[in-house]
Amino acid sequence: MIEAEVHLSLHNFLRSQAGFPSWPHHLTMARLVARALRLGRSALIQVGAVCGYQGRYRTSFVASALMWHGPVIIVAQEPVQQLLLRIEIPRLQQWLPANKSIRTGDAWPDPEFQGLLLTSPEAWLRGQFAGGDRFPEGIPTIIDGVDDLEDWVRDQLTQDIQPHDWDELILACPNQAEAISEARIQLTHELFQHPVNPYHCYLISQPEIEILSRLCLALESARSLPEPWKQFWQQFQTLNENLSSPASAASPPLFWATIAHRQGLFSLHYAPMELREILLPLWQRQPVVLIGSAIEPETEAPLFRQRLGLEDLTCLKFSSESQAEAIQLYVPYKLPLPNTPEFQAAFIHKVRTLVCLSATAPGLTVVLVGDVPLKAQVATILASEFGSRVQVEKTCLDENGILISGWEFWREHQRVLPAPHLLIIATLPLPSLENPLVAGRVALYKRSHQDWFRLYLLPAALNELQRAIAPVRESQGIVALLDSRVVNRSYGAQILSALSPLARINYLDPSLFSNTDEENSA
Repeated sequence: MIEAEVHLSLHNFLRSQAGFPSWPHHLTMARLVARALRLGRSALIQVGAVCGYQGRYRTSFVASALMWHGPVIIVAQEPVQQLLLRIEIPRLQQWLPANKSIRTGDAWPDPEFQGLLLTSPEAWLRGQFAGGDRFPEGIPTIIDGVDDLEDWVRDQLTQDIQPHDWDELILACPNQAEAISEARIQLTHELFQHPVNPYHCYLISQPEIEILSRLCLALESARSLPEPWKQFWQQFQTLNENLSSPASAASPPLFWATIAHRQGLFSLHYAPMELREILLPLWQRQPVVLIGSAIEPETEAPLFRQRLGLEDLTCLKFSSESQAEAIQLYVPYKLPLPNTPEFQAAFIHKVRTLVCLSATAPGLTVVLVGDVPLKAQVATILASEFGSRVQVEKTCLDENGILISGWEFWREHQRVLPAPHLLIIATLPLPSLENPLVAGRVALYKRSHQDWFRLYLLPAALNELQRAIAPVRESQGIVALLDSRVVNRSYGAQILSALSPLARINYLDPSLFSNTDEENSA
């Protein structure tokens, strides 16, 4: 049986790798992946935030894929593909009794191919949504990094009307040129009335819907519209029908605009809000093994599965390595709440105190600030005192540098930076309602009379938070979470549970940082 073969071969391989960092769940995971391949039964595996950051678990599923006698697809982002091709696969090929052909590409090589194909999430999803035979049905597929799966899907399903599409519409419909130009001018005027937000994008409002509705009416007699506009009007009519009949069960697509203020240009975008019904047929085309780090606190990941239409799955969640991954957590009790005028000054004072106390300790300090103006202000104040040690969202840092970063930059670049000895977090990474995609999804939950905070915002924040602090666990460093909602709100217990294992710090003292330094050098 393939499970036993993989277990024995991987066990021998791991014993040969003296000096390589190991992971206690390699054999269990390899057996589960091999079983999924043999039975054609889908699975969802959560490896934990630290393991997800380190990537050690990949040895397990690559071993199973190499030893499986049939074709396999591994879906992974480009940097991970390169890691597998340069390190994991060559190491395993020396030991495993397998001689599988390995290819990379955006489509299945040919019908007779029985090897392993590495492809990107973008290419795989594009092929699935386009139909056809880019990826034939029935080929077992391992998808790595599914914490970001929902974002990948939304990116693939988002359609756009760019500035040049207006010019093409005028060329295609010369009889309606005046109406098209007038609508474009009116939309520009309306969109640029919106207050500036950090995302430079806005949900389409009622006046803008009315402008587009009038243009849609004017174009009814046009015989041939450019393809982007055909698709746009088709989805826009769904929105109009939904607005005129709010009791409709189906959720309309989400429409929003992005603005380039300097150029005076705008783009329109639309995407489905609910993904479940779209994805259900996709999962039925082939068995999938979905691998993430910290998707949800529950092993079964019910919210994730509900949103993405994942029904019949074997679910497994590996526990953390207990106190070996414990962080020291400082959460002040008396800091003002983030939505109060007093928070900014108190936060900056606390950041300065923390940086000064840790100034003599070697290692990277990271300050995570989601609010763009506050991020700039913190950087300016710290740079005036600590000079070039302070950098804003850069990867080239001094050994004892101070990185000021937003959540997205830190998530994308934490693997190429040293593990920080101190991570300061301004506020919980709750998705911002200023982001139109977030606002649209919240509106959908409200419309269904569901608890949008506990079903959407809080789980998203917990996932982001666990991934953000994973590097600090590796160094057993200090996390300062300066959002007093953790101690003042009922959901604070869930946040502390998600951050476990941890040791609470109730005071600030320079010895905290010297102790950390001594432990790391011991």
